[in-house]
Amino acid sequence: MEAVTLGGSRAQGTHRPDSDWDFAVYYRGHFDPQTLRDIGWPGEVSEVGGWSKGVFNGGAWLEIDCRRADVHYRDLDTIDREIAASREGQFDIEPLMFHLAGLPSYLVLAELAVKQVLRGELPTPDYPVALRKRASGIWWARAERTFDYARANHAPYGRLAQCAGLVAQATSYAAHAVLAAWGQWVTNEKTLLTRAGLRQVDEFIAAARPDPGVMRDVVDRSRVVCSDAMTEAVATLALGSIELTSGASGGPARAGSAR
Repeated sequence: MEAVTLGGSRAQGTHRPDSDWDFAVYYRGHFDPQTLRDIGWPGEVSEVGGWSKGVFNGGAWLEIDCRRADVHYRDLDTIDREIAASREGQFDIEPLMFHLAGLPSYLVLAELAVKQVLRGELPTPDYPVALRKRASGIWWARAERTFDYARANHAPYGRLAQCAGLVAQATSYAAHAVLAAWGQWVTNEKTLLTRAGLRQVDEFIAAARPDPGVMRDVVDRSRVVCSDAMTEAVATLALGSIELTSGASGGPARAGSAR
């Protein structure tokens, strides 16, 4: 084990009194979860790879001194690859239970950006311009396709649950796109829509009923809100790119050179 961090809302100072405690264990090469089980805290401890074969590869749900705690396993070799990939704008989107949009593999870099290190030393990555550009485009393309499908294949037939579900998913994709364009890291979906300014979609979904006209309107109004937010975010990204390439002294500056 190389390092231990506190993450989530408690690391960022946005927690509620009942918020969980989020910890991460950073290792290189090998980590044996049995060392965590042997401490004796009640809860569930997964094997490495027990949650997924991607970056979110395992962890534990524990109760520590009457407090709920999540522990995540983080492979430093994987993180090194993700840092290198992010500089080229490369990432994967991994499915994970309880997440509408899935998780971008750059989540492990987002965690490093907001962490409090309790033990060891870890990098604090910047958000590369290449990743901002590519991630915002990929997330927005997913949002548009999902809105299209909801309108064409569920709204006309009054399938309210499926239509509303896809609107929620498309809005989550759009929120990822907006925050990527802004260069703001995302560590989970709990405040995703709020941070992206897309909470108005709640009102549209709440007013929905299994009527084709109403459901098409829900899709269209949600899409407009997302599109407006995306247009503004892309303008911010374009302005930031101009500033990075011009440089304060008028000479060229490399995007992501802060790494």
